[in-house]
Amino acid sequence: MKLSFLDFLKQGLQGEESIHPLEQQMAKRWVKQRLQRLFPELRDDPVALERAYQELGIEQHEGSGKGGTTVYEITLPKNDKLS
Repeated sequence: MKLSFLDFLKQGLQGEESIHPLEQQMAKRWVKQRLQRLFPELRDDPVALERAYQELGIEQHEGSGKGGTTVYEITLPKNDKLS
């Protein structure tokens, strides 16, 4: 199957497809498992585990440049005690 130059160009500019919801759930589960390993006190407290996950501030952004893959940015909560 041959692609015309315009089709090739369009395909290159579109970047990768968005992440499937199942893969997003798997990533969330992986992060929560790592949190449970780092903080054993979260193992028996699902509410605190979800709050810790939300406080990480994981944001999904579309990548730029060649390929344009999805990028995840983690914003750690600020600790007022250190100021």
